[in-house]
Amino acid sequence: MRADAVATGMLHTLSNGLRVAVAPMPGVETVSVGVWVDVGGRHERPEENGLAHMLEHMAFKGTTRRSALRIAEEIEDVGGYLNAYTSREQTAYYARVMRDDTDLAIELIADILLQSTFPEDELAREREVVRQEIAQVNDTPDDLIFDHLQAAAYPDQAVGRSILGLPERVATFARSDLQGFLGRGYGAQRMVVAAAGAVDPDAFVKAIEKLFADVGAVDTDAPEAAVWRGGSIIDPRSLEQTHLALGFDGIAIHDPDFITAQVVSNLLGGGMSSRLFQEVREKRGLAYSVFSFAGAMADGGMVGVYAASAPESVAELGPVLAEEIRRVARDANEVETARARAQMKAGLVMSLESSSARLEQIARQVLVHGQPLQTSDLLARVDEVDVDATRRVAARLFESGKPLALAAVGDTEQLATPEVFAAHFA
Repeated sequence: MRADAVATGMLHTLSNGLRVAVAPMPGVETVSVGVWVDVGGRHERPEENGLAHMLEHMAFKGTTRRSALRIAEEIEDVGGYLNAYTSREQTAYYARVMRDDTDLAIELIADILLQSTFPEDELAREREVVRQEIAQVNDTPDDLIFDHLQAAAYPDQAVGRSILGLPERVATFARSDLQGFLGRGYGAQRMVVAAAGAVDPDAFVKAIEKLFADVGAVDTDAPEAAVWRGGSIIDPRSLEQTHLALGFDGIAIHDPDFITAQVVSNLLGGGMSSRLFQEVREKRGLAYSVFSFAGAMADGGMVGVYAASAPESVAELGPVLAEEIRRVARDANEVETARARAQMKAGLVMSLESSSARLEQIARQVLVHGQPLQTSDLLARVDEVDVDATRRVAARLFESGKPLALAAVGDTEQLATPEVFAAHFA
């Protein structure tokens, strides 16, 4: 599939301010539809931590027309798939069906978003379900460590708190809490309804106009600003491995260096040929899993590294990670920069062959940028990243002098103190 042959996506705005994005994909038989809401964990008040996620769960637990069981039966009767997720900045509700079942998928999503009743008996059960979900994360160190890392980077801030919340807080959520959060956050101007795949744009827009016409605007307070602090959270446990994550103050999504930061992350630890994989795993055998990541928000971000190692190897692992991270700003070369660019471009274009991935792409683009972006423009921006830009942005990320964030879970006796670790980047 040539990138210049892929439809960018069409955008229509209803009279109430709700935006509708559509990306037809010739040659596919499925349709992915969904609603993305510009509200997530960072929009919670401190006492509401976990409420956005609980609301997402409860949307599936019964409406004025359907029970929780009926919602599940109707989508699965046609072989479809219905799900949702909550992030720090957004909440998404989405479905994937065969083309002939598009109307059903749209109507189901509208029903759970606009007609949910939040039954008390279902809420009581779902509090326990979410508490079990929290327990599962706490029992999964390679998940838990990223909550720790976020909390270390942004202590005592909305963006630093767990999306799932704390068990004792979740246990107190009432029906009125859900209704209040929904009422102040889920307004038409904060929603994008989108579809990708075997979809008729005109018919889709007409269906959305009918189903969502009565959604009004809301006055939503701006979320608390994200302020990078850095720090450490060390969680000693009896485990076979020590899980280690480092985070550096990253680059916001609208920053001109955003794309370059993604290239830097790919070069550092984005694949089997990356520096971290080759040095940490292939040459030294210090870890089975090692990779880098780059996340961005509207007002900040994080670039970081994760590795899991045997406890006796941690003392050697730390300095190796630090040296490989520091070296990127000094000696990144054109060959590996070109390889990182190629990985990014291939991943972008390959994702366009999936209606689900295309759905998420256009919905998020409209929320973040106000419109679907031209794929050719995105590829051109990646191509503009040369080795000089790679080194410059690596220096911006890793030599800023700002405190790093450090999280560790497992046998941490051999781990250098946070102060010693930070000294590698002084």
